[in-house]
Order: sequence, then structure tokens, then C-alpha cells
Amino acid sequence: MTGIIQVTTTVSDQADAERIAASLVAQKLAACVQVSGPIESTYRWKGQIETSQEWVCAIKTRDELFAEVEQVIRGLHSYGEPEIMAVPITAASAGYRDWLLSSVKALDR
Repeated sequence: MTGIIQVTTTVSDQADAERIAASLVAQKLAACVQVSGPIESTYRWKGQIETSQEWVCAIKTRDELFAEVEQVIRGLHSYGEPEIMAVPITAASAGYRDWLLSSVKALDR
């Protein structure tokens, strides 16, 4: 295991994505946030099929920082129930892994 996860969230506009990205990097909760979009999402919400344009934030961080990342996203997000999912990174180049881990805060143990 690398100790790294990628957290994904989607937002309704580019400004929200950039605000979340800047906040996470400034607080050292993410080494990097890639913002991409717009994308088109189709989903079921409150019994209806919806389609909307969204922006994606791909957040690179330490696995133990997930709860703090989630809290920041929820505090800045406009959705009532935003997508906040993490996937483990099972392999990464040594140099990238070292850079990422040194770019985010470490938890006090």
C-alpha cells in the first residue's frame, strides 16, 4: 500500500471546483487537485432521472486525511448530498509518492 488515495467529488460549476481545490491545497489536505469538465452526469435523485452538467475534482491525499477532506468538501459544497468517494492508490512512482506525502500534513500520533 502507498498510503495515498484519490478522492473524487463533482460540483455544479467551475468556480465551486476551484474553491474546493484551492482550500484543500492551502490547508495541506491535498497535494494536488485536478479540476476537469464540464461533464454530463445522469443519475437518479428523489425518484427522478436527472441530467446535469458538472465539474470533477480529483483530489490526491493521504488515506488518513479522508475525514478532514470530506469535512472541507461538505463545508464548501452546494449539494445536499455530494459525491465524496475515495479509491486507494495501490502503486505510484517513488518520486511522486514522496512528493505527495511531503506536500500534505501528517497526522499527529
